Amino acid sequence: MAVYTDLTDEELRDLLAAYDLGEATALKGIAEGVENSNFLLETERGRFILTIYEKRVAPADLPFFMRVMETLADAGFPAPRPMRRRDGALLSGVRGKAAAIIAFLKGVSPRRPNVAQCRALGETLARMHAALADFPETRANALNIAAWADLVAPRLGDAEAMRAGLGAALSGDLAALAAAWPADLPQGIIHADLFPDNALFLGDALSGVIDFYFACTDALAYDLAVCLNAWCFDGRDYNITKGAHLIAGYQSVRAFSAAERDALPILCRGAAMRFFATRLADWSATPAGALVRPKDPLEYADKLAFHRRAKGAEDYGA
Repeated sequence: MAVYTDLTDEELRDLLAAYDLGEATALKGIAEGVENSNFLLETERGRFILTIYEKRVAPADLPFFMRVMETLADAGFPAPRPMRRRDGALLSGVRGKAAAIIAFLKGVSPRRPNVAQCRALGETLARMHAALADFPETRANALNIAAWADLVAPRLGDAEAMRAGLGAALSGDLAALAAAWPADLPQGIIHADLFPDNALFLGDALSGVIDFYFACTDALAYDLAVCLNAWCFDGRDYNITKGAHLIAGYQSVRAFSAAERDALPILCRGAAMRFFATRLADWSATPAGALVRPKDPLEYADKLAFHRRAKGAEDYGA
């Protein structure tokens, strides 16, 4: 279970005393997620998610993430609203760690997204970009193209050990990305990690977008490329029908520029490299025999192989 910091009854009472949420009626650890301690919290005023931030999330970035979620919730977008304390603060502290209480959203994450869910995701992503168009803050993408090379280049030997020829293929990918990465596409606040497990559905209706802890300022079309990688592959194969519906959903709200459409193949290749890079780093750092194994980097090696073959945006359903 992903609960690293367990709360005593006294600590929970002290925490809730800073909020106007009433007394706790139930608290249950949530198994999903591996980065932080998460709890389903029920109080006299409703249901919430209590998160204690353990690792990877820099404390200095947390106010940015909270304000992104609050801005979206204020705009009627289905993002979880962070609860403000009586003193107006968005964050609390538990045992020296930052903590937040966030509204609970109903819904289930799809294991195998269908075509209708892909279209709904595309529409919602574009709505999110529009709702954040005037957001006054910025945050650099810490997992940008420079970071991919820093993560992958020292571990090419590990990649080669996983699959013969992969090291050379990755070197070629990094060179191609460095040569062609676009620098002048429309920018804004992006989610940057909108996988199916970060979206909630009631049937085919999208009811929530969660986990904004990679949100940053970057190319809007790169956010779409992340989603095409995460939502539109069936195993090794790109499902162009799902891709076409996701893209059509996005463009029903926000149309691509010509430059964004032209850049779609390199953006998708870069998005695949980003997730391969972090998975490779986690895999290499995990000792043999560990109880929890990290996600398999080869899933994204297979996606990179597709992107090497893609010739244009039409290969993605655009």
